[in-house]
Amino acid sequence: MEAPLFVTLSPSSPDPMYKQITDQIRDAIAAGDLSSGEKLPSVRELAEALKTSPITIKRAYLDLENEGCIITRAGLGTFVAEVDRGRLRERKINEFRAQLARILKTGAKFNIGAGDLVRIIRNIKEK
Repeated sequence: MEAPLFVTLSPSSPDPMYKQITDQIRDAIAAGDLSSGEKLPSVRELAEALKTSPITIKRAYLDLENEGCIITRAGLGTFVAEVDRGRLRERKINEFRAQLARILKTGAKFNIGAGDLVRIIRNIKEK
């Protein structure tokens, strides 16, 4: 089985592999790429597809289950839970806000202000 298209691991990422998996599955749910009730690969299948340890996948699935994003049914598998996509979107907005605050702080050291960043964003969007 191939890894689901929405999950890719980057060895150069500062985030641990389980967090990369957790974040990508959560984002896929929030974006509607994964629907409520959709079956996820088993721990073993996903571990094989991503060439990682089943313990890594178990940790990611446990975190997602604790957040209410997925549910595991013994003998049946792991499924996307019924989630409030608005809440997940708000969480993503808060992540962006934190990232932008760090960027603004760094930019201030080089006299790069919010206006400069808006121009950069518009330039990127136009390409």
